[in-house]
Amino acid sequence: MKVVGLMSGTSADGVDAALVSIVRKATRLEVEMEAFYSLPYPRSLQQRLLSASVSGTVADVCHLNALLGEWFADAALGAIRAAQLTTEEVDLIGSHGQTVHHLPNGIKDMGVGVGAIRSTLQIAEPAVIAERTGITTVANFRPRDIAAGGQGAPLTPGIHVLLFQHPRRGRLIVNLGGISNVTYLPRGAGGDGLMAFDTGPANMVLDGIMFRSTNGRLTMDRDGRLAAKGRVDSRLLAKLLAHPYLSQAPPKSTGREMFGETMLAELFGWPQARKLSVEDLLATCTRWTAEAVGTARRWIKGGIDEVIVGGGGVKNRAIMEHLNDVFAPAQVSTFEAHGWNSKALESVAFAILAYQTVMEQCGNVPTVTGATAPRLLGCIVPSGPGWYERLHPGRRRK
Repeated sequence: MKVVGLMSGTSADGVDAALVSIVRKATRLEVEMEAFYSLPYPRSLQQRLLSASVSGTVADVCHLNALLGEWFADAALGAIRAAQLTTEEVDLIGSHGQTVHHLPNGIKDMGVGVGAIRSTLQIAEPAVIAERTGITTVANFRPRDIAAGGQGAPLTPGIHVLLFQHPRRGRLIVNLGGISNVTYLPRGAGGDGLMAFDTGPANMVLDGIMFRSTNGRLTMDRDGRLAAKGRVDSRLLAKLLAHPYLSQAPPKSTGREMFGETMLAELFGWPQARKLSVEDLLATCTRWTAEAVGTARRWIKGGIDEVIVGGGGVKNRAIMEHLNDVFAPAQVSTFEAHGWNSKALESVAFAILAYQTVMEQCGNVPTVTGATAPRLLGCIVPSGPGWYERLHPGRRRK
């Protein structure tokens, strides 16, 4: 089956699209990426999304949902062109969408007997994607896990097991997006000891510092160049490391609600932060990111022989140097060293999750998310009549 996976992370900087070929052999999936295409958002759209995630009106979110459906469809078509295929040759699309709000810890509400109401919202209307491409589309993966008592995140650990587990090496898979998350893969083929959770901030805080410090002229510290020129302020670092999220035990997940504008306003309000140069502030927060990833060792019971890093933050040399220091003597490498594109892997993951859904295979890992049981994830938007038979040749729906 040929599947396009679509992903836009909490940094809201664009849509990544990976076209993969998935073949089932016995009980194992073989996955090969055939093409990757990235469609960046204009800066104005990025800022609209970031604003909507904090203070958007219903009208804002309604419009952006449809608008992003068009952007995600364009990204899918871009990946299909890059693979030199036609839409008729592609079987399925899996779209993560764009997270605009994530409330996994819940809010108590009156008249409801199930306790706190937990929620998450990803936009990029899948009906638009299916309509523009003519391809069956699976989306809204996170809410079913949340409905089953989970955090709705992370959903990639099962994919990390498939692609990275090693018989003799305990591996920590690190994704540096807007938020950093980790998956611990114990040695061997079994799942005992598998853990995964968000560790805290990554590019989100660093990008926010750049945006504020340059009055919107720059949105990122490219390659970590400014952070590399700065010095880590130990007093500010100690204050950052005292953030309560870092000591919270898994299962846990977080997002812009905790480490977005609220965190930036708090950071810039601290006297020891205000007196620092932008270089020193970036240096301190890159070290915070690495140390936050390092907190994963508190809950991991097995040894870490190797740390494998992907996501946009892998290009930030300052973070990578700090990770080498934090995890020494364990080897730190990138996804590229293992045959995968650092930027593409999360979109690959949602291609595989879409495949699992239409093949009636559960996609969440309850020991990771906290869900009560494995669940089929997502909502399916059919391409049209005959969609099921196309994906399941020779099999009739009951």
